[in-house]
Amino acid sequence: MMKSALTAIAIPLVLFVLLSACAAPVLQPMEEKTSSMKITIEEINKLEEKIEKAKKEELDVLSPRWFAKAETSCGKAKSKAEKGAVLKDIREDLADATAYLIKAEKSAAVARTTMAQAIESRRLARVAGATELGRRYDKVEERFLKLTAAVEKNRTHYTEKNAPKVSEAFRDLELIAIKNKTIGEVGDAIQQAEESGAKKYAPQALETAQRHFNETNEFITANRYATDEMQKKAAEAMFFTKRALVLSDLNKRLEKMTPEETSLWMEGIVKKITARLSARDSRDMDMDSQVTNILDSITSLQENNRLIAQKLLSTQNELEETKTASDSQIQAFNQALASYQSKSIQDQKTKERILAEKIATETKLESERQFNQKFIEIQSYFRPNEADVYKRGNQLIIRLKGMKFPVGQAFIMQENYRLLSKVQRAIGEFENPSAVIEGHTDSTGIKEANDILSRKRASAVKEYLIANGTLPADKIFSRGYGSEKPLASNATPEGREANRRIDVIVTPDIKLNQ
Repeated sequence: MMKSALTAIAIPLVLFVLLSACAAPVLQPMEEKTSSMKITIEEINKLEEKIEKAKKEELDVLSPRWFAKAETSCGKAKSKAEKGAVLKDIREDLADATAYLIKAEKSAAVARTTMAQAIESRRLARVAGATELGRRYDKVEERFLKLTAAVEKNRTHYTEKNAPKVSEAFRDLELIAIKNKTIGEVGDAIQQAEESGAKKYAPQALETAQRHFNETNEFITANRYATDEMQKKAAEAMFFTKRALVLSDLNKRLEKMTPEETSLWMEGIVKKITARLSARDSRDMDMDSQVTNILDSITSLQENNRLIAQKLLSTQNELEETKTASDSQIQAFNQALASYQSKSIQDQKTKERILAEKIATETKLESERQFNQKFIEIQSYFRPNEADVYKRGNQLIIRLKGMKFPVGQAFIMQENYRLLSKVQRAIGEFENPSAVIEGHTDSTGIKEANDILSRKRASAVKEYLIANGTLPADKIFSRGYGSEKPLASNATPEGREANRRIDVIVTPDIKLNQ
């Protein structure tokens, strides 16, 4: 009886212990949990980098729905990881984000094929500045996003049907943006001239300005990428518009003056000109004689300029004389070498040394001659308002005065392409050169911001040159100096303008005599 009773008590007790053991959770060691969380955070960081790269490749536009889902799921995973959530939940969000990103990449690839022309037209419109058109641009952008959304839903027939219309709409925006950038100021100036009374006081001049404006507008419509020619025509239109404004204001002023006041005013102008030219005061002579006196003084200044040009020519002649002297030096080496040829074999080392010196001298002198020739040639590539070209030892410095950036920004504008193509041509004159792009600002604003901006602008020029095959990435570098190296005083607008620049320092793979 006692044994049976003990057995009856023991069996339920054993069962209770076993059931309790099965019900208890298996705990993951703290070290393993910490290690898993660290790996998960690293995976989140890598996925964020992939999403950022995808955004640069415009997947947020070419596949907006899948990209947004990928971004949202990645954000959820990161938020849960920061709050110490269960690893399983975090990994589920990461898996979802990765899957969505893959779908976005596939959908974007289809979009690039199905609507390639619309994508390119959009890119050109944005480069031209169409995003500044506000709601007009936004409406076309909405139509573009409908095309990419249709691709995501496998409605490629809708995309193929409507993509040409969207492409044409972006083409129209591009043309509007180009015109705004090229002749927008001219149109505003013509309107200002009309409002100031130019129709009454300078009708012929105003008509001439309007004709130039209309011709430029028509030219841009037919030749939207002929940047140089359209800029030239726009400059002419602006010249005649400003002329109309000047004549209108002048005639308003003359209308209020008596004949004698008009004569005295004109005489005062002539007097200022003669004084600046250091010519004699000829107000006691008739007007034709006074004009002749001024023209004679100008002729004298032109003669002085001619003499300066002769001096430059003389400098070039000096370079030729240097070459002649170099040839004489080489000839002397040849004579010395010849004198040693009759000596015994014991003088062979001496002969070899002289030969090596001769070759080294010839190489250096020829390199210096070629460098000077290229320096003179490269100077001719740039107009005075575009760049100054200097020599510094064995380096060539191209100071880009005409390189313009939007205020506070660092992207390359289309109007700079022509100037940068000249820089590419200059660098291409040398074999195996290296280059350093230096960014400089004036002292206006915060120093740290200027330092960052100068670095970004120099880097933008560097990346442009690399992208256009000017130099390999390991042969071109960029640096930003902010306002540390001014060329002029920052106290004047002219000085600040001179200090805002990009310097391209080219180092050929040669050694020159220092």
